[in-house]
Order: sequence, then C-alpha cells, then structure tokens
Amino acid sequence: MYQKFINSIIENGYSRRTAELVHSTLHNCLKKACLLGKLEKNPCVGVEFKGSKKKEGIKFIESSDIPHFLQAAHQYGYTYWMFFKLLIETGMRKGEAAALKWTDIDFKKKTISINETLDFTAKNKSELFGDTKTFRSTRVISMSQSLTNDLRYHMNWQNQNKLALKDAYHHDLNLVLCREDGNFMPKSSLFNAFSRILKRAGLPSLPIHSLRHTHAVILLESGADMKYVQERLGHGSIQITSDVYAHISKKLEADNMQKYEESIQNIFRL
Repeated sequence: MYQKFINSIIENGYSRRTAELVHSTLHNCLKKACLLGKLEKNPCVGVEFKGSKKKEGIKFIESSDIPHFLQAAHQYGYTYWMFFKLLIETGMRKGEAAALKWTDIDFKKKTISINETLDFTAKNKSELFGDTKTFRSTRVISMSQSLTNDLRYHMNWQNQNKLALKDAYHHDLNLVLCREDGNFMPKSSLFNAFSRILKRAGLPSLPIHSLRHTHAVILLESGADMKYVQERLGHGSIQITSDVYAHISKKLEADNMQKYEESIQNIFRL
C-alpha cells in the first residue's frame, strides 16, 4: 500500500526528489511510532523509488570570486554586505539569518545559536518567527574571528542608528540583520540586491541559496569531513549532505590525488 502511495506521487508529475522528501518525513514519524510501541513495523522500510534523479550541479561562488562579490556588496550597501557575508561564513538559510537576534550571538564563546526562521510572508509581527526547517536545523555553530569582529562592529553601528532614530527604531525585534530602522529585510529587497551585486561583480545569475552551497564548498576545500558539514548546515541526515556535495568531493579528491602524484614524482627523482 505504501509503495503504491510513493509511486503515485511520481506518476502524478512530481519529481523523484519530492517523493524522497515525503518518504523521509513519514519514515521518521513512523520510526518514532515503532519506538513508542504504537506500531510493530515501519511500513516505509524497503520502499523503492521509480524514475531517475535529476543530475543538476549545485550553484556556488568560487572561492577566488568571493572577494570581488563582497567588495561589490559593500559598495552596494553595508547592510546587504553584512547579510551576505554572514551567509557565506555560516552556511545559514536566508530565513535563519534574517531571524537572528542579538541574544543568539555569544561573543565570548564565538558561537551563533540558530533557533528560528523568519517568515517573509508574515502578515504581522506575531507570525514573523517560526521553527527551523527540521529538528536538526536548530543548532549552535562556531564563528570565525573575522565574523566575530564584523558582528561587534555591526552592533556598534546598529546602536548608533538606535540613538539617532529613537522611538522610530524597531527595538522589539532585536534583529541582527535588518534595515537601518531595525525592521526585517523584505525577501524582494534581498533578491534584488543579490542579483544586482552579482552583476556588479561580473558573476553569473545565482539564487541566494548558492551562498549556503558556497560555505559548504569552502568547508570541503579546507578539509572538513561530511559529518561536520552536515552538522554545521543542519541537514536532516549525512546522506543528504553526501548526495548534494558528492561531485564536489570527487573534484577535491582528484585535485588532491594530482598534488600527491606531483609530490611522489618529485620524491622519486631525488
């Protein structure tokens, strides 16, 4: 019965990836039911997926292009530079970054607590903040010294705005990344700014989500393993991380092998 349900998702025009996400959610729920003794067997075990996976490479900014991008971002507007630099340095989803409050920043431990996501379509402030994408998305990540310094400066800059605007500032939100008046950044403003900054930097069109991939690629290039990348990004499982960045890992492996061969050849010549 469950296999027919999964097959029907694909047969009705949805992608294999969509079927996998539905399956993953149900599998985890029913696994919990089995642990609680509500079910004897998880019906999701052993399901097969029809159809082929779409082979579409991830999009990201090459490491060598990041300085040009950030320079263009700073010239475009300081608040956007801060927003996009934080995404590159942390790999957060844009909604997670937009929901950050100053109480989430621990300068002493150099950590950021990710507990919420911002709903850009919220009709009022009471609906503005919601839960993160998955339970693993709630996480604490370390900051580099560079980002720590940037956020300290940013706090001082923001405090100057609070003094200048007084009651016109949205003190109640206490957002880290926001407009100059303390209100949250609209999704359209972020998208438009990102698109224009890419053009100024001479880079191809990319989605903002590419900055999350950019961070992951930086981690992998620096030698981080998949488990660390998974935990830092807040992926539901290491399999998701491995699937997304498999070809990046293979490229890095090929590059490392080439370096090894060059090194070993030099050794043998001695």
